Amino acid sequence: QVQLVESGGGLVQAGGSLRLSCTASGRISSIGTMGWYRQAPGKQRELVASSPIGGTTTYADSVKGRFAISRDNAKNTVYLQMSSLKAEDTSIYYCNMFVRGVAYWGQGTQVTVSS
Repeated sequence: QVQLVESGGGLVQAGGSLRLSCTASGRISSIGTMGWYRQAPGKQRELVASSPIGGTTTYADSVKGRFAISRDNAKNTVYLQMSSLKAEDTSIYYCNMFVRGVAYWGQGTQVTVSS
């Protein structure tokens, strides 16, 4: 009933930037927390950034000062601006949104940073 579609991943050189987008569609009245997670091969999925509605955004220590999460509630969209990318940022990035208390996930978008 709710679908999340991500875009913006790709290949970038170390030190470069990328912007990820994730838009929700379907039966949506309002969206609570929006966030981005990532999962590298052989590792657990980890929180990258979270934006609760009306709350304070949080970031993983590894991305503080380099990544910025933002949301456009009118467009049901969350963004992740990634700057000063490092090889260790290489991962599949997933967006996550809570709609009526249920968590939904995007399909994932690959981000590869070449050193």
